[in-house]
Amino acid sequence: MIISIASGKGGTGKTTFATNLSLAAAGRGDRVTLMDCDVEEPNSHIFIKPEITATEKVHVQCPMVIEEKCTGCGKCGEVCQFSAIVVINKKVLTFPELCHACGGCFEFCPEGAIMEQPREVGELQTGKSRGVDFVHGRLRVGEAMSPPLIREVKKRLEPDAINIIDSPPGTSCPVIESIKGSDFVLLVTEPTPFGLNDLKLAVEMVRTLGIPFAVGINRSDTGNSGVLDYCSEESIDVFVEVPHDRNVAEAYSRGEIAYDVVPEYAGIFIELLEKIEKAGKAGAER
Repeated sequence: MIISIASGKGGTGKTTFATNLSLAAAGRGDRVTLMDCDVEEPNSHIFIKPEITATEKVHVQCPMVIEEKCTGCGKCGEVCQFSAIVVINKKVLTFPELCHACGGCFEFCPEGAIMEQPREVGELQTGKSRGVDFVHGRLRVGEAMSPPLIREVKKRLEPDAINIIDSPPGTSCPVIESIKGSDFVLLVTEPTPFGLNDLKLAVEMVRTLGIPFAVGINRSDTGNSGVLDYCSEESIDVFVEVPHDRNVAEAYSRGEIAYDVVPEYAGIFIELLEKIEKAGKAGAER
């Protein structure tokens, strides 16, 4: 099963949910893979503390023009939807930082004047901690495009394991790349006006993608009832409400996991996992 933890905004507690859910599943005896796809600023490792066993560089194939073959026809620029390759006065200009590595320019060049050139976009690290297989990506500083690295992280999905994806915040391309193909998405939010506004955007996103989802409310005893009212009006399941706990907040600031600090968290996240599994199975049957 592939479970993505997402949110419309940062700071709602995605990583807290992803890491605790992973340890709860491992504690139950399941095979678990935790994948941190927030490659611009991964932080699951701070709490899981895995022993990193392998690090590899990740490259994408970008276009390089063979000038003696190029006729300046402009077909490559027409194909590219991201302006990574453009033709001006029969001169081909490439912008590797904008390239999505789709390969369209290679395929459609009538003269075979474009060859592939690898470009490093970041690194991928794998490891293990407390029965949890761990994978995350680190985007190279200055790199603009994270989806290619996210795709490399997701290549480590295990078909016979519970795969938990800690996605980037928001509703942009990196988030969609992270959660697509998931069996279930848990949208983590907080009961504030900002939390509600961004939750609505996230709900629209997962509905458009057609992925079963539910909401988890973090710091549920703060803020107002706007999120609960919205979920009731939209017939959205709220699978868990986690109240604010000073001990958890202090542990988080030290890089410690709530699962270890508050014993009740084990039961909370086991129950949450069971709800997700049940809902994911029902969605698959539909």
